[in-house]
This record gives sequence, structure tokens and C-alpha cells, in this order.
Amino acid sequence: MSEKVKDKKSGGAFSVLQRVGRAFMLPIALLPIAGLLLGVGTSFTNTATLEEYNLIGILGPGTVLNSVFTLLASVGSIIFDNLPLLFAMGVALGMAENEKATATLSAAIAFFVMHQTISTLLNISGTLESGELHEGSVANVVGIQSLQMGVFGGIIVGLGVAWLNNRFYKIRLPNVVSFFGGTRFVPIISTLAYIVVGVIMFFVWPYVQEGIYSIGNLVLKSGYAGTLIYGFTERILIPFGLHHVFYLPFWQTGVGGSALIDGVMVYGAQNIFFSELASASTTQFSVAATRFMSGKFPLMIFGLPGAALAMYTCAKSEKKRVAGGLLLSAALTSMLTGITEPIEFTFLFVAPILYVIHSILAGAAYMIMHILNVGVGMTFSGGIIDLTLFGILQGNAKTNWIMIPIIGVLYFIVYFFLFRFMILKFNYLTPGREEDGGETKLYTRADYNAKKERGEGKREAKKSGGVETSKQILEGLGGVDNIISLDNCATRLRVSVKDSSIVDEGKLRESGAAGVIKKSGGVQVVYGPQVSVIKSELEDYINSL
Repeated sequence: MSEKVKDKKSGGAFSVLQRVGRAFMLPIALLPIAGLLLGVGTSFTNTATLEEYNLIGILGPGTVLNSVFTLLASVGSIIFDNLPLLFAMGVALGMAENEKATATLSAAIAFFVMHQTISTLLNISGTLESGELHEGSVANVVGIQSLQMGVFGGIIVGLGVAWLNNRFYKIRLPNVVSFFGGTRFVPIISTLAYIVVGVIMFFVWPYVQEGIYSIGNLVLKSGYAGTLIYGFTERILIPFGLHHVFYLPFWQTGVGGSALIDGVMVYGAQNIFFSELASASTTQFSVAATRFMSGKFPLMIFGLPGAALAMYTCAKSEKKRVAGGLLLSAALTSMLTGITEPIEFTFLFVAPILYVIHSILAGAAYMIMHILNVGVGMTFSGGIIDLTLFGILQGNAKTNWIMIPIIGVLYFIVYFFLFRFMILKFNYLTPGREEDGGETKLYTRADYNAKKERGEGKREAKKSGGVETSKQILEGLGGVDNIISLDNCATRLRVSVKDSSIVDEGKLRESGAAGVIKKSGGVQVVYGPQVSVIKSELEDYINSL
């Protein structure tokens, strides 16, 4: 990060939560590759699957390919087994304002220290032998027998170490011990601090754990209504960048339930699903776990493409080619990868009521999948890739995946006719319906004119604008002196600013932004999947000033 982007605390709880959500994205980004390895590996080493497709002779035990797929499954498993440590390091990296490498290393040290402290106290106190703890309260954490804190333990470490790093990385010590000042002091203070944290967690965490189990039981007892509320809430939080903070406890902790799999108690919906995926004894995946995931498939593969088609049919005839390219790209992205923000933000900024309706339909999709006992899980998103790996390849008997395309077709129809009716009834200016120069365009004016002339209609905004684009973005953000911190998630540039009132939304849209969100000192600028390149170019431009 440029020194010109000052090391200051971003303002407001909203901005802090945004940063936490962004930090969560770092370890979450590992899930697709881990899930891919685990899904492919277990699918092609499962004896029942091999017998069903007559592949025993090629992929059965003892073959070279069986060894290869066993290796893939074990590599995928090790990532999921060590997510707490990865969250500790990822959150520290994401939340550290400077000296991120020091913060990351310190987080790993603090994670070991905290759990070793807890382990030592468990042995000294005789708690392990006394049977006082709730079943499943103790777990093997990176080889240490400690309390089962899951990713919460990693988050506690990551947030705390990041704070210590930001507070002490410039500390000056007396000359006699000056060698231990600056960045060298961060792992030292982190070690000492997390001995204390480990002692506190030894006494406090069992009560926190009981509270987590109670919340989990309440969620599970809420039935279909609870699933609907979960799906609605997860979707409605996306514009604010807070959805990762919401769904993570359901996926990775006891809030999402627990299950005994091959003699091991597993907590968290996603952990349960992947443990079942890796187990040879699984005959049907737990719907109690996949209820927090399977609702995305009919929504992303069918529903949002239906909305995209509705917007295309409502476009003006002279603009249909441009609108068609824009919407086709967004629809295919949603279907294949489950990345929905390009199309969701298309109608979010045009008519927020459409997004509310979309969120309600999303909640309904989760509930319907729950009612129909669909047991398909996912790594990160609900696109065709995950459906193939964790639904189709696992067989309908285990997953009941066939209900996804059946309900999905109905969702496509509902989205198409409902969105088309709303757009025409209330004259929403969706792509292709805006007036020339209107504010609803999701691409630069130059891109629009160039594509119109070439007869092309691709969705992606300008991928590389170099110095000129970076200059335009910086001006839109109010200049370098207005920027406190600069980062990005999968599709958005996330900026903490001193004064959001001087942020020029028009300039940001002209730079290629699909939308701009301003809230309590935090600004999110939606550029799509190419945002990481835009952020790097912007940082290089700032450094050159």
C-alpha cells in the first residue's frame, strides 16, 4: 500500500465490519480449490460411485489413477482440517494496515501459543479426565489437544494480532533493547498476549460454546421458516459487503449444527458436508447441513439468468445488441461460477425494490430445497461447477440433485415474467432502456460508444485503462488525501475515506464502475472480477505521485 494512503483507522462500525468481511474472503478464497480437489478425489475413489459407472477396473483400489485421486482428496481434506489456522493468518493479513507479512507470521505464532496454553491448562486441571466438558468440546487442533473453537479461534487470533500489529509495528524501545523494537516487537507482544488470551479462553470458552450450541439448536428447530430467513438475510446483506460475516458461523461453527461422522464430532454445515463427502460410509448427505447451501443453485443457475433475459427483452431495439452482451456475460458468470454480483448490481442500482424481491425469492429457494431434501453442498458458490461435483457426480440417491433443475426451470420462468412485468409496469431503466447519458449505465461512456460501433456487446467493463483510468478513479475518490485505506474483494474496490461527500460517483462510473456504495466513511466501487488488476494499477499510480 502506498505510504500516501495513510495508516489511519477507518470510521464507523459499518466500515470495520466491511474490513472484517473482506479479511474473511482471503481464507474463504481457498475453499473452491480445496473443494474441487476433495470433490474430484472422493468421487472417483468411492467404491459405490465406481460400481455405478462401471469404473472399478480403471479407478478401483490398487490402480495408479486411484492413488492419484486419493492424493487429491487428502490434499483437499488438509485445507478444510486446518481452516482455523488459515483464518487466523488470513484475517490478520486482511486487517493489518501495514507490515502485513509480520502480522501474518505473528498470527500463526499466536494461534499455536493460545491453543498450547489451553492444552496445558486442560492437563494441569484434570478437566479432560473429569468429563465436565460438553461432548465434542475438545478437539485436535494442528496436533494440539485443545478446546474446539473452530474458525472462531482463528478469527479471535487474527483480529487481535492485527490490532497489536497496527498498534506496535513502529514502537521504539530503549537503546539497550532497541533490537526488539519495530516489527520485531509484534510477534513478541503477540506471544505474550495470547498466553493471556489462552488462559482467559480456558475459563470463558466452554460457556461461549454452550451459547453457540444453543443458537445452533434454535436455528435447527426453526425448520423451514428459519431456512427462508437465512436465505433472505444472506442475500440482502450482499450490497453492504456483510454477507461473509453472516453466513460464516453457519458454515464453519456449531451454529450450523453438528454431526457424528466416522466416530468424530463435526461442527458447521460446510464441515459436515465435506466430512460426509470424504466418508466411505455416507449413503445420504445431511439436509440439516446443506440447507444453508443448496438454495443457491436454482437461484444462480436459473433465476438470475431469467432476470437477465427479462431485462434484455425490455431493452430498446436499437440498444438490444449492447444490452444483450452485457447481460449474457453476467448470466453466464452466474451460471458457471456462481458469481452473481455483476447481474445483481445491474438491477440493484436501477430499482432497489427488484433486489428486495430477488432476496425474498432467494430465501424461498433455500426453503424449497430444504423441503425437498436436496443434499448438495458447495465450496464458495452455487454454479454449475459445484452442482456437477457435489450433486451430479455423487448420485441422486445421496443428494436428490435432480430437484435443482426441476425447481430451477420454474425459477427461471418466475424471474423472467416477474422482472419483465415490474420493468415495464414501473418503467425501470434497466440496461438498454436508459436515456442517452443517463445515470443507469454500467460501463464507461467510451466503452459504450466503442462497442456500439464495433457491434459488440460484451459485459466486461474496460479491463485496462492504465494511468488514465487510475487517475480518473483517484479523482472520483476525492484525491489521495481523502483515502484512508484501499483494498478489494472478489468484485469490488473497497475504500475507507475521510469524507464520503466529496466522492464523485459520476467519475467512478465513467471509469468503468457498475455501481458505487457510500456508507459511514466506507466506499465500495463495483468493477467485477477484474477489480484486483484495477486496484494494483491504482496503487502503482498513487506510488508514482
